[in-house]
Amino acid sequence: MFFCADAASLMSKWLGESERNVSQLFTKAREVSENGQPAIVFIDEIDSLMGVRGEEVGGEVRVRNQFLKEMDGILDKNRKFHVYLIGATNKPWVLDEPFIRRFQKRIYVPLPDVKARMDMFQIYSQNLKFQNNVDFAELARRTEGYSGGDIRDLFQSTQIKVVRDFFQRGAANDLNAIPDPITMEDFETIITGRRPSVSQNIIKRYYDWDESFKAS
Repeated sequence: MFFCADAASLMSKWLGESERNVSQLFTKAREVSENGQPAIVFIDEIDSLMGVRGEEVGGEVRVRNQFLKEMDGILDKNRKFHVYLIGATNKPWVLDEPFIRRFQKRIYVPLPDVKARMDMFQIYSQNLKFQNNVDFAELARRTEGYSGGDIRDLFQSTQIKVVRDFFQRGAANDLNAIPDPITMEDFETIITGRRPSVSQNIIKRYYDWDESFKAS
């Protein structure tokens, strides 16, 4: 069974409620495991829960301690829990080191390469119409450094451009009219005005962190 949570769903302004939410999450996962079914707990933006900050309130410290306690529980060699914790973060360098050490695997997921970008193009191009001059291989080459979110935004922005052109030429008044197929020129117009959202400085920071803490 898959359990998905984030800071917004676990944190509470009420005293003790956040720790209780964390405890209940892992309790449910252990119950599933004890019934013979593996349980996966996925925490998105885990740095919001386990990051070290200059100023912390008591609730944040208690939540972090509760997480560490729960992680120690599922790593107990004397008890066979098939409970797996996966955490995702864009800022691994803010994580508390005792927390990092409890992850048996620490994997840096790089930006998508050419093949991955081509696969994304196939996914995002479903249900869209293209002219024959659209060259996904060339687009994959020109989108070096783009993240998955950048690829998604590229397709959304290109489709919006086509729809905008459709309205601007007054075709919307014709009930039989439909937007033109997306052309290579439409993609090129959007790419010209869109840069990758991940800078080289950030990529280097990821690489440096991975060199210090990786455990693949």
